[in-house]
Amino acid sequence: MHIDKHQITQHNEQLEVSHRRRFMRLADELPNAEQVIGRLVDFEVAIPSWALGTGGTRFGRFSGGGEPRNLEEKIADIGVLHALNRSSGAISLHIPWDIPEDYAAIRSLAQQNGLVFDAMNSNTFQDQPGQTLSYKFGSMQHVDKAVRKQAVEHNIEVIKHGIELGSKSLTVWLADGSSFPGQLNFRKAFQNTLESLQEVYEALPGDWKMFVEYKAFEPNFYSTTVGDWGQSLLYSNKLGDKAYTLVDLGHHLPNANIEQIVALLLMEGKLGGFHFNDSKYGDDDLTTGSVKPYQLFLIFNELVEGMDNRGMDHTNDLGWMIDASHNLKDPLEDLLQSVEAILIAYAQALLVDRVALVEAQAANDVVRAQELLQQAFRTDVRPLVAEARLRAGGALNPLQLFRELDVRGQLISERGTKTTATGL
Repeated sequence: MHIDKHQITQHNEQLEVSHRRRFMRLADELPNAEQVIGRLVDFEVAIPSWALGTGGTRFGRFSGGGEPRNLEEKIADIGVLHALNRSSGAISLHIPWDIPEDYAAIRSLAQQNGLVFDAMNSNTFQDQPGQTLSYKFGSMQHVDKAVRKQAVEHNIEVIKHGIELGSKSLTVWLADGSSFPGQLNFRKAFQNTLESLQEVYEALPGDWKMFVEYKAFEPNFYSTTVGDWGQSLLYSNKLGDKAYTLVDLGHHLPNANIEQIVALLLMEGKLGGFHFNDSKYGDDDLTTGSVKPYQLFLIFNELVEGMDNRGMDHTNDLGWMIDASHNLKDPLEDLLQSVEAILIAYAQALLVDRVALVEAQAANDVVRAQELLQQAFRTDVRPLVAEARLRAGGALNPLQLFRELDVRGQLISERGTKTTATGL
């Protein structure tokens, strides 16, 4: 499946007049409209290879048909997304779900689709076919050194794959922990995990980063060995300058103040990146911005303030990726919605009057501070996002064009109705 420039141009011509009217009205009201558009054009959100098929729950998985059957088809699907929105120009691989058989061919295919390879992701939360030792009772924390060695060797293998593809980072998420009191010694579990991570860290190329992801619960429910941002930060500090904390928006206990976490990690220079999704109860992996759009905006508000304070590049200095599971929606439509929500929240955060907010904070003017944030949040920035997409060569309304072209129908015609993608 390929979307050519002619199809996008034809779509844009049909929407140009109404878009131009909305855009000009908004741009006249915003003194920094052009600056915001420039930032939006540059911004990229990586798509994970495992999110291109229908996800599941503990109770079932319902394929929608036309799912990518291999890494090549996954790259093609992300190429479709990127052609539509021009903001999905990176792919993040999960090993061993997506091991390239021919590095040169995969690099070439990615380049043809305008994609680069983002963070590589290891998997020690599942036992793989033919695996010698089990991770049932943990991987890097395991009481058996042989199991820990197996987990370390897998992560080093993932790094080697990433080097061949041009990636520059490794994300480590561990399901390690315990479900019952007394099951493990917390201190020894931490020390074992640290020693294992140190071995992986030593294998990192000089220009790579390691992202240590945390999660409060699941699959273990009494304790997790990297259970919160403080524990991840502790590991990262002990590992060294190339290690950072990775924040998954769903990996927190209910009502956690994620924006404060973000601010402090940025302050310490230890925020590595994000896995975007949304949730109502826990790690629901729902469409980004579908449940808590104001929280997403508040997080971006802290991101923009913190990155600017440190002189960071908004596009390249942090890793941005979607991590979601699509049990009901078409995965590609869901990903289009998530990228749009991320860009909207980012644009809104760029509209915040920082000078006025600092003054309100210094004067303890709580009402003024709230009004400044909510004024930015309540601004309909969709015309700015669409204009940025138009200037980058994308579709004014990616989801509309996706449906007009019947992309899913074409994928089903090419691949069949019974395909199942590897991943969640």
